[in-house]
Amino acid sequence: MTNHHKSGFTLVEVILALALTTLLLGLLSSGVFIVAGDWNRNADVLDESLDEALAVLQIERALHGAFPHSYTNKGTLSRQLFFSGESDYLGWVSTVSPQRTPGLTAWELFNVEDEGVYLTLVPAFSDDPGLRLQEAEPMLIFPDYQIEFSYLYEELDENRLWSEEWEAEELLSLPLAVYVRLEPYDEDEEVLEVLARVRNNLHRSIQPNTAGQRAL
Repeated sequence: MTNHHKSGFTLVEVILALALTTLLLGLLSSGVFIVAGDWNRNADVLDESLDEALAVLQIERALHGAFPHSYTNKGTLSRQLFFSGESDYLGWVSTVSPQRTPGLTAWELFNVEDEGVYLTLVPAFSDDPGLRLQEAEPMLIFPDYQIEFSYLYEELDENRLWSEEWEAEELLSLPLAVYVRLEPYDEDEEVLEVLARVRNNLHRSIQPNTAGQRAL
């Protein structure tokens, strides 16, 4: 008489296998959600860093392309240059436009306390672009940052110094270079800096006021 032994899973083994499979799938799905969440958070940080880097690059290019834009002062009928620089404000005309529109573009960068750094852009025509900048809508490009400017000039003895202000309307020339420092309110964030040489700082027909530069 031959005994046949039938192999197979008992009910208890099947239940244990299903329980282990469910547990492994749960752990796997949790890991996927955690990785996906980390990826999204890292991607958001990367996007913000790229946005900041692109904005800094655009500002640097626009300062390199600063242009001694002249216009007629309606009050005095004299020709003046547009470049108004303070320690926390800068308005200038550049050959660079972020929208790649033809012609010159007027730029304006300034602080708003507890908000950040704003940028205003308008076309620069033959008149004073400062009037259109006042009417245009600024956009917040560096939230929770504050901006500082310094302007490089050369004295008659060829010594080069930095100033906290520059008024081309009086000096009739642009600075040799502009230093921009973007400092975050959060100490853990990185300080952003731009040092841009102004390639075209003199107008071809308007003579600079060297006496005014010595008085800076």
